[in-house]
Parts: sequence; structure tokens; C-alpha cells
Amino acid sequence: MTTRSTARETDPPLTRFTRTAETVAGSVISAYSTSFGLATRLLGTRHRTHVKNIYALVRVADEIVDGVASEAGLSIAEQFAALDRYTEETHRALRTGYSSDLVIHAFARTAREAGIGESLTQPFFDSMRADLEEAHEEVAVYDVGAHAAYVYGSAEVVGLMCLRVFLRGQGVREDERARLEHGARQLGAAFQNVNFLRDLADDTARLGRSYLGVEGRLTDADRDRWVTEVRRQLADAEATLPLLPRDARAAIRTALGLFAELTARVAATPAEELYRTRVRVPDAIKIGLALRALLTTMKEGR
Repeated sequence: MTTRSTARETDPPLTRFTRTAETVAGSVISAYSTSFGLATRLLGTRHRTHVKNIYALVRVADEIVDGVASEAGLSIAEQFAALDRYTEETHRALRTGYSSDLVIHAFARTAREAGIGESLTQPFFDSMRADLEEAHEEVAVYDVGAHAAYVYGSAEVVGLMCLRVFLRGQGVREDERARLEHGARQLGAAFQNVNFLRDLADDTARLGRSYLGVEGRLTDADRDRWVTEVRRQLADAEATLPLLPRDARAAIRTALGLFAELTARVAATPAEELYRTRVRVPDAIKIGLALRALLTTMKEGR
């Protein structure tokens, strides 16, 4: 009896390693986010793995600064060192195309193909570092400037990374690219700001951070002000949908619908309740929004 080598077994070692790395990266989004996982499944196949690779990298970095390392017993100094190592290894992989860290390796493959460089990754890591720098404070209150810088690095650049994936190989006029970049940044900012609202309890009580610039407790008026800002950002992002490649629109339309629904639920929740309850969108509604987005996109022309 003889055995036959499969195509996977005879692939070059780097190809097998990269495929394994991308499988690991894909498992991160499945474990951490049903909303982004659902939206990502609606991406065209040429985008799907790349966006999962981006999500995995930023999620792992976020976990370093948001309590996993601390829970494991690392001191603040050791958490800084862990983040610095992760940053350095990411940038080394961008240059070489290889990392022994599977998530970083998968991201580097995407970054090199889509033209994502340190101009986007460094602001992200700077925002992650800012979280650790504030960790010694009782409650760190982010003023307008600090909030804008943090949101740009932690969320807007992630939108720009995904946009570079969507636009790779596409001929896009400079004015359209500028509009798309504005939309990508606004989408990232909206996601981050509504998450600040729904994560009030954890951010303030466990992490000691007031990202929304409020000293003391958030009031209903504060909530309404931020809801208005989030809705403006979502509208800006939605206006650029027709400029996206068709195989990215259903996913982005789904994400917009999910966060619009989440924002509506936050708006209907008393501010004090936000400190006790993390607002969620039921799975059945998520699926309905995704189906609606898919049908709308299918009816559109190219």
C-alpha cells in the first residue's frame, strides 16, 4: 500500500507556514467578535483573509494592554516590554516578510501585498502604548486632543489598513481615494466611540480610563452628544460606499448597519445603566441586517 502526498504536503515550506499562520489569524476574529466575524464573511474571497489578518494583529496587541498581560502577572514594566517586543517584531516582519509569531507573520503577508507600512502601524502601537502609560492613574481623562490622537491610532488607521486591502490593484482617482480615506477613518472612529459608550463600566472601573473626556459619571446629555457624533461619523462613512469595490460593499454595509443599530440601543439606554450593562445587538437582528446588506449590494451595478 502506498501513500500519496497531498498538494499541501508538497507545498514549499514558506507557503505551508503562511497558510498555517492565516488559519491561526482567522481563529482570532471567530473567538473575539461575532459582529466583525459576520461582516468579514461577506467580503469577497480576495479580501477576506487579509482583513482577518489585520484584525488578529490589532486584537493581540490590544489584549496586551487591556488586561491579559496584567492578569498573567506581568508588571507594568513587563507589559511595556511585551508591547515593545510585539511592535519591533511586527516592523521586522514588514521588512522581511517573515515572523516566527504566526499572527504577525500573517499580518506581514497582508501588509506587504496591500502596501501597509509603519506610517499606519506605528500610530496604532503608539495608542496601545498610551493605554499603558495611563495605567498608573486613578482614572485617566482623555481631553479632546488626547481622544483624537488615541482614536486615530487605535481605530482610524485600522480602517485605512482595510481600505488598502480593498483598493489593491484598483485604479482609483486621487480625489476618490481622499474621499474613501476620509470614510474609512470616520468608520473606524464611529466604531471606537460607540464601543467607548458600551464599555463604560469596564473602561472606568477595571482599566481606569475615561476616553470620552468626562470627569466623574457620564450624564444622559454627555451620552446624547457622543451619539450625535457617532451618527455623523457613520453617515460620512456611508456616503463613500458607492466608491468601494463591489466585493467589499456588503461587508461594510453590514458593519454600518450593525453599529447604527448598536448606537440606537445605546441612545435608548440611560447613562447610569451603561455603567451596569454592556449593550448588545441580538444575533437574529445581526443576521437580518447582514441579509439586507447583501441583497442591497446584489441589486447594485458595478
